[in-house]
Amino acid sequence: MDYEKVIHGLVDPLIEHPESIMVRELPGSTEKDVALLIVAEDDDTARLIGKHGAIANALREAIGIVGKADNSNLRIHLKFESFNEKHDDKEDAE
Repeated sequence: MDYEKVIHGLVDPLIEHPESIMVRELPGSTEKDVALLIVAEDDDTARLIGKHGAIANALREAIGIVGKADNSNLRIHLKFESFNEKHDDKEDAE
């Protein structure tokens, strides 16, 4: 199943810059556990996480259901990161 497409279907309506979203599979994924990284602009990352992580937890729940729906019992873990996090660190060092 194309989990990137599923994630875009879930998150694109929630954010201002859907064209900038990147979804990558993290190393260490197995046949039964997959970790996906969602990278977005600063403001969009904040929207995807939500207050007290409410939106992030809802997205994890929804994608978890998708992983189990095709009878593969796949566990999908979502992690969120901002494009600007690494960039800000470089600016602080200068």
